[in-house]
Amino acid sequence: MSRQLPIAGTREVRAAALRDLRADRGAVVGIVCVNGLAAAAGLVGPWLLGRIIDTIQAGGSDVLSRVDRLAFGALVFTIVQTTLTWWALKIGYRFGERTAARVRERFLKRTLALPPRVADHLPTGDLIARGSTDASVVAMTLRYAVPEVLVALVHALFLVVAVVVLDPLLGLCGLACLIGVAAAVRWYLRRARPVYLAVAATGAELADVVASTAKGARTIELLGLGDRRAQAAESAVTQARSARLGALWLRTVLFPWADVSLALPVVGVLLVGGALQANGVVSLGVVVTATVYLRQLVGPLDTLMLWIEQLQGAGASYARVEGLADVPDEEPRPTTHAGAAEDGDRIQVSNAHYSYTEDRDVLHGIDLSVQPGERLAIVGTSGAGKSTLARLLAGLDRPHTGSVTIGGTPVADLPPDELREHVVLITQDHHVFHDTLRDNLRIARPNATDKELYAALDAVGAAWLNDLPDGLDTEIGDDTTLDGASAQQLSLARVVLADPHTLILDEATAQLDPRTARRTEQSLAAVLRGRTVIAIAHRLQTAHDADRIAVMEAGELVELGTHDELVSAGRVYGKLWRSWHAEADD
Repeated sequence: MSRQLPIAGTREVRAAALRDLRADRGAVVGIVCVNGLAAAAGLVGPWLLGRIIDTIQAGGSDVLSRVDRLAFGALVFTIVQTTLTWWALKIGYRFGERTAARVRERFLKRTLALPPRVADHLPTGDLIARGSTDASVVAMTLRYAVPEVLVALVHALFLVVAVVVLDPLLGLCGLACLIGVAAAVRWYLRRARPVYLAVAATGAELADVVASTAKGARTIELLGLGDRRAQAAESAVTQARSARLGALWLRTVLFPWADVSLALPVVGVLLVGGALQANGVVSLGVVVTATVYLRQLVGPLDTLMLWIEQLQGAGASYARVEGLADVPDEEPRPTTHAGAAEDGDRIQVSNAHYSYTEDRDVLHGIDLSVQPGERLAIVGTSGAGKSTLARLLAGLDRPHTGSVTIGGTPVADLPPDELREHVVLITQDHHVFHDTLRDNLRIARPNATDKELYAALDAVGAAWLNDLPDGLDTEIGDDTTLDGASAQQLSLARVVLADPHTLILDEATAQLDPRTARRTEQSLAAVLRGRTVIAIAHRLQTAHDADRIAVMEAGELVELGTHDELVSAGRVYGKLWRSWHAEADD
């Protein structure tokens, strides 16, 4: 049964963000320093404007030349500020790209490091949403938020200090008028995190419904479950819409409140400064300079307000991306695996029970021994438990009671690298990467030579190789694609390259036409001679060629023997064989 993926806590997200900042601390320091210079240069222009006003009021014979010099100075410092700000943003954007790449790589490594039996039970849609939508949100935020927020913070800090130094009374008046902004932000932040986590979670749930519906489209159609899936999709859409409306409501309160509050400092300083100037306490130039400073303060504060809202969504996405680090293994693994291959390669299943839910077992007391080099076919009707048994044999699941061992060691306890050397499970599902045919094959053996790659493809009867425009260098996924049968043969060729001593085929040739499937199975039989092969057989001809046949029915192993023995017994397998043979003759 699928489990919920964990969400990282606020402290974990903060720690991860600090690690990402420390990993590129030179760029962060550069952003802060260059922004500081830009902010300092930006303070000069308003101060010179105040000087111009006071100079004009004072008059004099050389007033025009002094005003010209002051205006030229304001122009120069404005250009300097613009240049430094551009430089700081350039440093910041490059930092963001590097950090975003680290976040994506970290997520991918954690995903690939998940034990197969754990990953297989995770909600697919949620995992996809975290690796795509959430990772993209985090990447975009790191790319733009860090430089823009740092720029805004440094500019805001310099402006606040400047207006207080210019005239403490006017500065304190302006800061007092910012209390409304602080109140709006505090109100918003107290409510935002759960709302944005709900937005991300409902979006992932919607993605999971869509992904599972698309994957099981044929089954849904055959069983007439279309209306039920439509209702599930409608419910997921409704929940996602409700969560987004909750986030929208927070924004509709925050931004109008903040817009009004940001206008108050300018109004307050004009009123108080006008009264002070009328009484001769401050000059008109000081009042104008302070007003300009506070008016400039609106820009960085407005930027911060916008990013405060966007950072809530990004924080939720960051928590979901980092939450993958908290996915627990199903059970603690033994600290040592010595002896896994010392007791031979015999597979032993002893009194194995397994269930997907707690209320009903799907496998009941399976006892089975598979000798090294044996070809065993497992047959039975749909739902008999064949694929579930295959997963236990491959170590993807662990029996709730009983054991499944190879060489005396529980298969599910083997580390992934060692497990792949012992057992490989091939199912109907396969994946062709958007890459060259050569690299698609070398996934199984990175150091394989071209001669070995050709031999592996030839072993599974992949005659389509001769039709590819560039042979092994052909890019798969652009102008050239592989149909289901060819992709399945590619998957089988990887098995040949991996060279495991035990191969489990779970209807691995189901997408091939009968003639191609038969030819592929015969080729594999020649290549895998001497190895243990366990085949989940949907064609009884496959079972006919096996050394022994295990017959499953309702989760139980009801028959075990050679083809001739089971046909002579005339029980479950004998009836299946006679029925299939009669249909084949017709």
